Amino acid sequence: MTAIPEAGFGLALVGCGGFGAYVLDAVHDIPGLRVVVCADPDRDRARALAERHGADVCTSVEEAVARPGVDVVALATPPAAHADAAVIALRAGKHVFCEKPVAVSLAAAARVAEEADRASGVFVVDHVLRYNPILRLLQRLGGEGLLDPLRRFAFENDASDEDLGPDHWFWDPARSGGIHIEHGVHFFDAASALMGSDPVEVQGMAVRRPGGPVDIVVATATHPRGSVATHTHSFTHAHRAERQLMRLDYGFAEARVTGWIPTFATVTAWTDEAGAARWERLPERADDLLAVPGLRPHGQERITVSVARGAGSDRPASGRGIRRVVPHRVDCVIDLGGETRKPYIYTESVRAAMTDLLHCAAHGGTPLAGVRAGLAAVAVAEAATRSAQTGRTLPVTIPSPSAAEGSG
Repeated sequence: MTAIPEAGFGLALVGCGGFGAYVLDAVHDIPGLRVVVCADPDRDRARALAERHGADVCTSVEEAVARPGVDVVALATPPAAHADAAVIALRAGKHVFCEKPVAVSLAAAARVAEEADRASGVFVVDHVLRYNPILRLLQRLGGEGLLDPLRRFAFENDASDEDLGPDHWFWDPARSGGIHIEHGVHFFDAASALMGSDPVEVQGMAVRRPGGPVDIVVATATHPRGSVATHTHSFTHAHRAERQLMRLDYGFAEARVTGWIPTFATVTAWTDEAGAARWERLPERADDLLAVPGLRPHGQERITVSVARGAGSDRPASGRGIRRVVPHRVDCVIDLGGETRKPYIYTESVRAAMTDLLHCAAHGGTPLAGVRAGLAAVAVAEAATRSAQTGRTLPVTIPSPSAAEGSG
C-alpha cells in the first residue's frame, strides 16, 4: 500500500496518439489525480496533448518515470511496446495502468507479471469489460443464485476495418500479436470473469482475406465443470454495419448482451414463485446493482422485469440432470441507454479502471483487472493463435499465480 501523496497522484501518459488522448480525457478529472507528463517519441504530438492538460513533455518512458511527481504511468502505446514500458515503470516504483494486451506474447506477459509481483506499485490492465455495469450485474445475479453457473459463452464480433489500412500496425502480428491477442483478450477475460474460471484448452481457426492478412478468427475454449466459450472476431465491415452479440447460456436462463461495450441486455429465465418475486424486486435495486466504483451513472439506466406466471407447466422440468419446478417465465431488460450511450459507457469504464488502481494504491487490495487477469487472457489468446497455425487443440498454460498478483 502506498501513502496518498499530499498533492494527489501524479500521472504520466506514455503514448500520445488518439487513444492516449482518449485515456486522459476519461481520467483527468478523477479526484486525487493530476496529469504531470505527456511522453511520446513525437515531441510535437506530446506537446499538443500536454498543453491541453497543463503537463510537461518528454519523449520516452524512461524520461517520464524520472520526472518529479510522477506516481502513475498510463501506457497507451501500440501493443508491442507495453511489456518493456511496464517493466521500466514498475522497476521505478510506479503504479501502472496498461492498455490491453499486457504484451504480445505469453513470455513477455509473464515477465510483466513477475515484475508486478516484486514491485511496490499496483498494476491494472485496461480490460474495460470487468468494469461494465451489465456484466457486473450478471455476476451479481449469479452470486445471489438467480442465475446458475454459466454453461456457455458465445461472442460474435463483426467489427469494422474501415480505418485499418493495409499498412496499419493492427495487421502486423509482430506489433499487435494478431487479432486474438490485440482484441480478443477483452473477451477471453470476460468469459473467465463470468464463468469464474480460466479455460483448460482451446481450438483456434483463422481466415485470411485474399491477398491480405488474417481478418477473421474463431476460438473455442473449454472451461472446467463442462463449460465452453466460443469467440468469433471478424474485422471485415463498414462502421455502420458493425454488430456484436454475446449470448450467455445459464441452463434455465439465457442472457443476450449487445455491443462490444455492452449497453443493452435481455435475460429470459424460468423460475418458481420465490424466484419470480426476487426477480420482480430488481428494478428497485437498480442503482445499487448497476453501481461500479468510479463509473458515473448518467441517470437514465433502467432495469425492467415482467413475469408471465404459469407460462410453463407445473410439471418438473429437467436439463443436464437438473430437475426443477419452474412454471414462471421472467423477462428482464437491462438498459444503459442503448447504442447511443456506448461512447459514454466506454469512457466511464476506463475511468472506473483507473479509479480501481488509485483505490488499491491508497488503501491496498487487488484490482478487478490486475496483472493476473491480463496474463491469463494473453495465455488463452496465444494458445488460440498457435492452435489456428497448427490445426491442433492446445492446452492453455498460465504461469503460476506465485509469479503474479491475485486474479481479482
